[in-house]
Amino acid sequence: MALRRYHSKDLRKNRHSEDGRIYLVTTTSHLRQTIFQNIALGRIVANEIRTSDDAGKTRTFAYVVMPDHLHWLFLLQPYSSLSPVVRSVKGRAARRINKFRERTGSVWQPGFHDRALRDEESLEAVGNYVIANPVRAELVSNVDEYPLWDLMWRRWQAQIRG
Repeated sequence: MALRRYHSKDLRKNRHSEDGRIYLVTTTSHLRQTIFQNIALGRIVANEIRTSDDAGKTRTFAYVVMPDHLHWLFLLQPYSSLSPVVRSVKGRAARRINKFRERTGSVWQPGFHDRALRDEESLEAVGNYVIANPVRAELVSNVDEYPLWDLMWRRWQAQIRG
């Protein structure tokens, strides 16, 4: 009996998303290139996440742009669908990044990994886990030293204090 080889494109066949659900999405740069070490390119990705929020497609709770990938925790807003939202953010970011770099070609690997949060999961715990990625990767000793992240409740706390 021959073993069937599985490919990443097979992982998400028949993907179903629910608006009103919270998702953690991870997507990587093309060939895992560390293009987001360039802070300006990472900020392009962050701005496209905000654009998705402003357009009413998502409500972001946390994100971190790592040197070669993105983790994004968000609520999928009503009348939105997961794959088109992620495709849109990646596509807009890729066009702006390529323009900035004065080149063409792939910026992102095809597809993405998603996980819908279960009702019993702590949003705060998952958000804190997301932004701690640069510390776990030993890029910085404290998340506040890393420039490419946001966590909604940290922003709220800063606004209250300031």
